[in-house]
Formats: sequence, structure tokens, C-alpha cells
Amino acid sequence: MKSTLFVLCSSAVLWALPVASVPSSAATASAADKVFAAKVSQGGMYEVVASKVAQQKATTQDVRDLAIMEVHDHDLVNRELREIATAAGINLPQPLNDTFRQRLQKLEDLSGPDFDEAYISDMAQIHDMDEKLFAKEAVEGSEKFKVFAAGTDKIVKRHIGAIHGTDEKEVSGISNNSKFYSLL
Repeated sequence: MKSTLFVLCSSAVLWALPVASVPSSAATASAADKVFAAKVSQGGMYEVVASKVAQQKATTQDVRDLAIMEVHDHDLVNRELREIATAAGINLPQPLNDTFRQRLQKLEDLSGPDFDEAYISDMAQIHDMDEKLFAKEAVEGSEKFKVFAAGTDKIVKRHIGAIHGTDEKEVSGISNNSKFYSLL
């Protein structure tokens, strides 16, 4: 009986003590960070799905190689974004939004050289938009988002270089890939 009374009293005392408040990392995400994360999340998911389609439907090895790079790099970037967003209390949208679903449907409906051309054109367009988003967030974002955006902006620029055929590896002669720009 004494031990039960002791446990009950101890529990009451513990419940009465103030709980140390742990600072929430959600406070570190600004409204602009949330918009950035949502846009980049959608674009990243789309690039992975569209590139998986390209791995199957592309008619040239160069386009398949670009698609392989896209899936690999964006899987990593998407994972890092999810970790940062989760730590900041941001719930990222999961399914593709209507705009990206429509873009994907247009690609899926194509075949042959028409598919290759549309895929390269689509990747060029989305990467140009991504580059602006990442460059802005690298300057204006909250600290973790700045670091993420600055690092990812380099990847986006490398992808733009590959898409337009001016990738450093191609320029220096390390890669024998033909120029993607000719497909635009």
C-alpha cells in the first residue's frame, strides 16, 4: 500500500513539474520556404516519373542516359528535401498535381522521336524554372533551405548543361555522349 501511494504521489508531482519546451524547427521554415518546398517537391516527383517513362520509351541512348541521371539525382534530392521539410514541419504534397499529371499524360501518349523531342523540351523547360527557384531560395531562404537550395542548384545547372549539350564532361572530352541540344 505504501509503495502504491508513493508511486501515485510521485506521478502527481512529476505531472505538476513544468515540461522543458523543445524549440520547434517548424518555426525555422518561412512561408516562402513552404512554397519553395511544395513547388520543388512536385517538380522533383514529376522529373522522376517522366524520366522513368523516358527510360522505357526513348529511342536514343543519349535520352535514356539523361533519364537515368534524372531519376538517380532527383531521387536523392527528393529524399533530402523530404528530410528537411519534415524537420521543419512541412507536409509535402504527395501525388502529382493536375498540371504535372497532364504533362506526364502528354509524354506517355507520344512515341519514337516525337517522345524524345518532347521529353528533352519538357526537361529543359522545367530545369530552367527550377534553376530560378533554387537560385532565389539559396539567397532568401531559411538557413537549412538555403544550404539545400545552393547545393541542389549546382545539380540543376549540371542537368541544364547535359540537356543543352554543354555539360563539362562533354566539353572536356571525357564523355562521348552526343549533344542533347540537337533533339530540341
